[in-house]
Order: sequence, then C-alpha cells, then structure tokens
Amino acid sequence: MLRELESVRKQAYEEKCSREKAERELLEAFQKARDSENLYLREVKQRNETEEKLTTTMEEVERLTERTDELCAKLQEERKKRLALEKRTAHSDRIVKDLMLQRDKAVREIQALHAKKGESSATAEGKMHITELSCSEIKEATNNFDHSLKIGEGVYGSVYKGFLRHTNVAIKKLNPESTQSQSQFNQEVEILSRVRHPNLVTLIGACKEDQAFVYEYMPNGSLDDRLACKDNSKPLSWQLRTRIISDVCSALIFLHSNKPHSIVHSDLKASNIILDRNNVAKLSGLGVCRMFNDEFRNTTTLYRHTHPKGSFAYIDPEYVMTGDLTPQSDVYSFGVVLLRLLTGRPGFGLLKDVQRATEKGCLEALLDSSAGDWPAMQAEQLARVGLRCCEIRRKNRPDLKTEVWTVLEPMLKSATNMLCSLSFKSVSEDLGGVPSYFICPILQDVMREPLIAADGFTYEAEAIREWIDSGHHTSPMTNLELLHRDLLPNHALRSAIQEWLQTNAN
Repeated sequence: MLRELESVRKQAYEEKCSREKAERELLEAFQKARDSENLYLREVKQRNETEEKLTTTMEEVERLTERTDELCAKLQEERKKRLALEKRTAHSDRIVKDLMLQRDKAVREIQALHAKKGESSATAEGKMHITELSCSEIKEATNNFDHSLKIGEGVYGSVYKGFLRHTNVAIKKLNPESTQSQSQFNQEVEILSRVRHPNLVTLIGACKEDQAFVYEYMPNGSLDDRLACKDNSKPLSWQLRTRIISDVCSALIFLHSNKPHSIVHSDLKASNIILDRNNVAKLSGLGVCRMFNDEFRNTTTLYRHTHPKGSFAYIDPEYVMTGDLTPQSDVYSFGVVLLRLLTGRPGFGLLKDVQRATEKGCLEALLDSSAGDWPAMQAEQLARVGLRCCEIRRKNRPDLKTEVWTVLEPMLKSATNMLCSLSFKSVSEDLGGVPSYFICPILQDVMREPLIAADGFTYEAEAIREWIDSGHHTSPMTNLELLHRDLLPNHALRSAIQEWLQTNAN
C-alpha cells in the first residue's frame, strides 16, 4: 500500500515538473513571438522611411538634372556668342592693323617728300604743326589767369589748370619779362610739334601772342610734389618709383637718339617730371632743350656752349664749369632724380650720403621707408646706377641705352607685374570684381596688353608668349592643337579695360 502511495506521489511530482516546464516553454515562446513581432514592425517602419527618402532624393535629382540641362544650354549659347564676338574682334583688329600700316606708309611717303623738297621745320617757317589758339580762348579757359587756378610756378613762367573746349588742360604762360621768352616759346613748339613719346608731355596747342602753351592735364602733379606728399597725397610705392625711373630713362633715350637732330633736355629735375592719372611719368619743361646736328654725334668733343640752366642740385658739374652741354648732362640729372626716388631726400648733399651708405653697406637705412620694403638687391643696383650717372667726369658716366636700360628693364617688368596684381586686388576689393572678359585666363589678373591667340581666346601678352615659348603647341583653354603661333593685339578690349579702370579709379 505504501509503495503504491509512493509511486502515485512520485508520478504526481513528475507531472507537476512536466507541467511547469511546459508552462516555461510556453512563456518563452510567447516572448519570442512578441520580440519577432516588434522587430518586424521596426523593419517595416524603417523600410517606409527609406522609401520616402528615396522618393524625395529621386525628385531632387530630377530637378537638378533639369536645371543642369538648362544651364548647359545657356552655357553653350554664351560660348557661341563669345566665339562670334572674338571672331568679329579679330577681324576688326586686322582691319585696324591694315589701316595703321597704310597710315604709316602714307606718313613715310609725306616725310620723304618733305625731305626731298628740303622743307625746313615748322617753326623756322613761322608756322606751327599744332592747334593755334587765340588770347581770348586762353583767358576764358583760365578765368583770365585766376590765381586760384595756378598749379605751378617757376623761373620761366606759371602753369594754370584750365578748361578748354570741354577738356581739362594745363596752360603754361611764359614770363613776359624774360628776355628769352620768345626763343623758349619757339624752341618748345619746335620740339613738341615734331616729337611724340609716351613719356613726353603732349602739347595740345599754343597761343603765340600770349606766349602760352596748352598741355594735357596731369592730375597727379609733379614728381617733386608727390615725393613731398603735397596735399596729403599717398607716398609713391617702390614699384611705382621703379616704373617712373624707367619712364624718365626711356624718354631721355628717345630724345638723345632723335633724328636728324639729337635733343638734350638740359633742365631735368623732379619738378619737370609730371605724373598722369595712372602715375605714368612724362617730361615737361622742354623750352630750354637743345638740338644738335648728326655731325656732332658719336664724337668726344663737347657739343654746344651755352649758359647753365636748371636747379643747382641737378646740374652737371662740367656744365657749370664750362657751359658746354651734352647728352651726358642729362645723364647726371637723371642720376640725381633716381637717387631722390630711392631715398625720398632733397638733392643737396644726397650724392655723398648715398655714396657713404653704399660703401659702408648700410644703404637700407637711407631708403625712403614710405615707399615700402625695397628689394635689397634692386635698391643696391639702383643706387650704384645713380652714383655712376653722377660721376664728376662725363666720360665715366654710363650710356643710358646700352648700360642703364639693361639694368632697369628686368626691374620694370617685375614692378609692372606687381602693380597689375595690386591694381586688380584694389579694384576687386573696392568694386566687388571686374568683368570676366577683362581677366587673363592664365594669370587670372586684369590684362594690360591683351592678345588674341589662334584658339580665339584673349590672353595677357606676357603670359601667352611665355606659354608658347616654353614649347606648348596646344591651347591653354581647350587643350587643342594651335593652328599657328601668331598673336594679334586686341585693341578694342585694351581700350575698354583702360577706360573701365580709369572710370572706376575716380
């Protein structure tokens, strides 16, 4: 009986354990089912969100594709227009070039006829090759020589700012009390009516009765005033000073090599160097110039005896002692101007100071700090050139064309490139950018001398020439073969750039 009872109890216990186990397994199964259901719901939700994002992205891609197609069509149209414009411009440039060649040929023929007939200069005939103006026009332009319009005064006369025939001009009236005023008038008319150079002041007209000259107006005044920062003007940078030195040297080389008569300025000084709107230097004060026949060229003899003229600090010592004038007298004056630009100091005693500083290796302390940081090697080269020009004995002074210019030319190129970059940066900062077709595709800078290449694109002269000279036979823009290496000047674009820069500089 007990065994049966024990057996029943054991059996009941096993059934209980079995039932508990079944209940646990059932609970676990329910839990797994709930987890699977939750996981499924999350996956469904994520898939729905992904599908929505994909739909939105596809719509955005479709919109961008449509917009890209529109922009591509516009770009293609603009390219066609630009190519057409470049072709028309190139054609116009060729026409202009042909006309200029024809004009030059006609001028040469006229000059040959004049030479053949033995015609004398316009002044010798008592006539002028310039616009003759009346006394009334001169007085009206200067408000009867109003003192408030006076912008300069010297030994030989006064200079007034005037408004003549809707143009701002500078009018110089010679001092009527001077015994040489008539000869100076005739001399300046003769010189400026016969010679033209970018660094010589342009004579617009003259009034013989009033002994007055009408020149182009130079807004930045004389170099003397600019070195003194007159009227709180900004100091000239060393880049501008380098260019001014080159401008003056170029003008003197032109005068000295003029044919058939060599011309000596004889009164070169900072007050006779004037600056235009873009700080390009031009020589004035040509009324005391001297002209020499070819028979005196390339000789060791002195050319002409005359009374010394000019400011003492600039005068050639041999000229002072002998009164004999040669082109080397201008070289001495040029040396003083160069040293003044380098140091910013007056001319008196300057030569000794620079010579002493150069010998002691302390030239940097003498440089004009307002010009910025002069490159040390360039400053020393300029100082040595200036000192050589100011040698006491003429035979020891360098030749401007063969010696001085070879030193200045690489400096001028470097300074010009830097001025272009500074000018572009200034214009970009002030005006928020420039027209894209004014910018060289290679240099990414405003062009000064735009040239059209065989690919139809316009580049800065120096950049495209360097590209071609370095061995490239393909276009910098299209990478296609260039059909030829010819470069045509883009005169229309150059004029537009210059006009735009001058307009916005105001």
